[in-house]
Amino acid sequence: MQNQTSVTEFLLLGLTDNQQLWPLLFVVFLTIYFVNVAGNGAILIVIISDPKLHSPMYFFLGNLSCLDICYSTVTLPKMLENFVSTHKAISFVACISQLHFFHFLGSTEAMLLGVMAFDRFVAICKPLHYTVIMNHQRCTQMVGVVWVIGFFHALLHSIMTSNLNFCGSNHIHHFFCDIKPLLELACGNIELNQWLLNTVTGTIGMSPFFLTLLSYFYIIIYLLFKTHSCSMLQRALSTCASHFMVVILFYAPVLFTYVRPTSGSSMDQDRIIAIMYTVVTPVLNPLIYSLRNKEVKSALIRKIRKKL
Repeated sequence: MQNQTSVTEFLLLGLTDNQQLWPLLFVVFLTIYFVNVAGNGAILIVIISDPKLHSPMYFFLGNLSCLDICYSTVTLPKMLENFVSTHKAISFVACISQLHFFHFLGSTEAMLLGVMAFDRFVAICKPLHYTVIMNHQRCTQMVGVVWVIGFFHALLHSIMTSNLNFCGSNHIHHFFCDIKPLLELACGNIELNQWLLNTVTGTIGMSPFFLTLLSYFYIIIYLLFKTHSCSMLQRALSTCASHFMVVILFYAPVLFTYVRPTSGSSMDQDRIIAIMYTVVTPVLNPLIYSLRNKEVKSALIRKIRKKL
């Protein structure tokens, strides 16, 4: 791949120019990062080690926890480094790599949430066929396909962005390397890159979101017309509530950032919104699932008691 740029590094301007806030922000985001790694790591360990959680639902949840750890690790360590360092440069190769893994893990998580919604649909609406439809081989294949599509989607953006000509400013008005701020620095024609961002990334983001909405629509219809037990209705809705909360927390800021036109967006606004899906959502996921899910909560308690 030929590099057609005269820029060898970029400067990440970060969240704020106010240096007095940097020590406080460092402590806040470092704490959030540790909570994220510890919380998602605990869920991942419990799911792997507890035989009672070896089911499709928790197999997907384990993948989600793994993604959340990696997703935050792509952006947060560099942001933390910039809070305590005056040298805020990132090399061209490191910038493109960060962009690649950010979109790889982000698009994979978006599609995985759609798969998790389909799993809940089968579990509630077709319980007698659940073990046949969602067998281990099929679950592994679904997760594998999601990871592969996410990788090649990100690779497409990485190649297209790296082939742009950056001949002007190298100041990125963001705390990590993303497509939209890089396009603002590019010289020449970026119409194809913008089309890929709006169409391809928009499709990968919207498709699982609509699949999730469709799954929950059928679940609600099924529960209202087929289920006559209030306890069964409450149990089914409680099972779906955790996943739906995660879906809203993830999709709302992502769709707002990537689906709307690039020309109508504000970089300051994008930075604030980016904190939601890169920092806040990954740390809330383990709290939502551990506090609302009895099986996960019980498994965590059993694991802690064994250690004590």
